[in-house]
Amino acid sequence: MYGKVRARLRALVRRMRGDAGMVTSEYAMGIIAAVAFAVLLYEVVTSGQVKAELQNIVKRALSART
Repeated sequence: MYGKVRARLRALVRRMRGDAGMVTSEYAMGIIAAVAFAVLLYEVVTSGQVKAELQNIVKRALSART
């Protein structure tokens, strides 16, 4: 029984090693998703309302007395 379990484990490890990484198309899709998220985040942060609120936070932090 120990030999069968060991053989199955070896076969599983071999299969896992054969499929250990992403292919080029998966990398490309990951990069596209990351760029899209970065553009969306940039648009949100540079929008008028968010930009004004961030400036207010910085002004309050700089004018705070300790």
